[in-house]
Amino acid sequence: MSDQIKFIVDSLNKEPFKKNYNLITFDSLGPMQLLQVLNDVLAEIDPKQDVDIREEMPEQTAKRMLNLLGILKYKPPGNATDMSTFRQGLVIGSKPVIYPVLHWLLQRSNELKKRAYLARFLIKLEVPSEFLQDETVADTNKQYEELMEAFKTLHKECEQLKTSGFSTAEIRRDISAMEEEKDQLMKRVERLKKRVETVQNHQRMLKIARQLRVEKEREEFLAQQKQEQKNQLFHAVQRLQRVQNQLKSMRHAAADAKPESLMKRLEEEIKFNSYMVTEKFPKELESKKKELHFLQKVVSEPAMGHSDLLELETKVNEVNTEINQLIEKKMMRNEPIEGKLSLYRQQASIISRKKEAKAEELQETKEKLASLEREVLVKTNQTREFDGTEVLKGDEFKRYVSKLRSKSTVFKKKHQIIAEFKAEFGLLQRTEELLKQRQETIQHQLRTIEEKKGISGYSYTQEELERVSALKSEVDEMKGRTLDDMSEMVKKLNSLVSEKKSALAPVIKELRQLRQKCQELTQECDEKKAQYDSCAAGLESNRSKLEQEVRGLREECLQEESKYHYTNCMIKNLEVELRRATDEMKAYVSSDQQEKRKAIREQYTKNITEQENLGKKLREKQKAVRESHGPNMKQAKMWRDLEQLMECKKQCFLKQQSPASIGQDIEAMYGGVHL
Repeated sequence: MSDQIKFIVDSLNKEPFKKNYNLITFDSLGPMQLLQVLNDVLAEIDPKQDVDIREEMPEQTAKRMLNLLGILKYKPPGNATDMSTFRQGLVIGSKPVIYPVLHWLLQRSNELKKRAYLARFLIKLEVPSEFLQDETVADTNKQYEELMEAFKTLHKECEQLKTSGFSTAEIRRDISAMEEEKDQLMKRVERLKKRVETVQNHQRMLKIARQLRVEKEREEFLAQQKQEQKNQLFHAVQRLQRVQNQLKSMRHAAADAKPESLMKRLEEEIKFNSYMVTEKFPKELESKKKELHFLQKVVSEPAMGHSDLLELETKVNEVNTEINQLIEKKMMRNEPIEGKLSLYRQQASIISRKKEAKAEELQETKEKLASLEREVLVKTNQTREFDGTEVLKGDEFKRYVSKLRSKSTVFKKKHQIIAEFKAEFGLLQRTEELLKQRQETIQHQLRTIEEKKGISGYSYTQEELERVSALKSEVDEMKGRTLDDMSEMVKKLNSLVSEKKSALAPVIKELRQLRQKCQELTQECDEKKAQYDSCAAGLESNRSKLEQEVRGLREECLQEESKYHYTNCMIKNLEVELRRATDEMKAYVSSDQQEKRKAIREQYTKNITEQENLGKKLREKQKAVRESHGPNMKQAKMWRDLEQLMECKKQCFLKQQSPASIGQDIEAMYGGVHL
């Protein structure tokens, strides 16, 4: 199995895949990733298989792959029962099923490419015999078989031409180029040999250099592998910590719980779930069905206009007024039995509404609780990744707070003591400054006295002599003491070494036993870790599969909801148009003349006749205007001339006293007028 995986990894790392896998990363691939790798290999053999399996249903993927493997003549190991397990393993992406398929495909990739190419043209379509009785179908089938035979012969000839060899000119060019390269390489090798032959032990040095290069390459490979294993170990440790924390919290919750409380909690959950299943969900389903039926009716009706909507609004208002009148009549009757029943009905409806509201609140709180628990888990993992410590909970947090309080009191006491020490240090520092000042004044006075007596520097030299003599005596004492101390120390060290040897002998024996136990425990830990990794990988694959199913179901739900809303809208529109059409037909067919007058057809015919009469009147009026246009224009001109004449007479009457000006005005006014 390991050789098989190694061959698969090497083949996938080569052209044309270039996956850059190693044995560890390839073995850690999930089911969906393995199916995608298998699909990529099949797509390299047959380009029609180049599909993203995330956008395809698992059953369709398995059917497509099984169809191609059947064309490629892959034979799974085992009998008919093993065939069913093979199909199931191919659907879920099982490693024992996919690894042999990948090994078989990668071993024969060139041969399988050719087989897949030929399968597109040579797989015969089986036509039923009853269809072959038709002459046209029989003729087309015969032509199809003849074309298939012609393709076989042409393909054989093409393969023979391919295997016949290349042209001689190309071969000669390749040979000449290779000979030139060979000569250049030989010359370079000879030059390098001449350089190396002058060096002593050149053979040994060449061998060592070759070994060094090999070891460096191996060192780089091992370092890379070590880093990958470190990363995997780090991720595994983190995963183990998360699982351990979850296990600890679950054990803690189970330890605190009692059987009575657990039974009570389970009974409450059962009651809630039974209420949701028996009462709430059926009501919601029934309302959705009614809404869907109504929307289907709307969809079945034709589209509506603005006038249709106005008519519907008027009808709705009329129906509402009728309902209000009926309610008032019912209230006027005031039957006592009905009043009591209505009171109980109201109470029952209020209780049912409250129950539904509380159920919805409980569902929302459950969802919020689950989301908050997920957030707490994420935050704890983040804090653990940042500083490696766990978040305290419950009693641990209370103990931590009590410890912190005790430490804060101790801190306050220590802080007070430090303040007292600081105050005392300030006093001592001040006294030291005062004493230094006094010493300086005394030294200054002593120097002045020595200068007066003529013995300046006497006190300084005396102090130096005393200091040197004291240092000499101390050094002599130290030499004597060090020799004695060294001899005693050597004796003590020898005795200590012998004691430690005798004391460590049983400890060393125990350490050997403990080392053996440690090796056994590490081996057991590695085995458990391998079991855990395999279990975690299986759970991870199941989780990814479930996530994919949930994602697909959600998408289907969204599509169905959109279709549902669209169909409901169309049903409403169609219902309105159907209602309008039925009302129109009733009004048109009814014998009542008033109802017929309300029909849209009658209104339109009435409007058409009115507009036609109006058009006739306007045309007659236009004709009369055209006929009287010329005489009317002449008459208007005559009236204007008459108006000018009257104006002239008026002016003449006003200017009788100046006859010259009157003559000028007449000439000015009637220069261009002709009556």
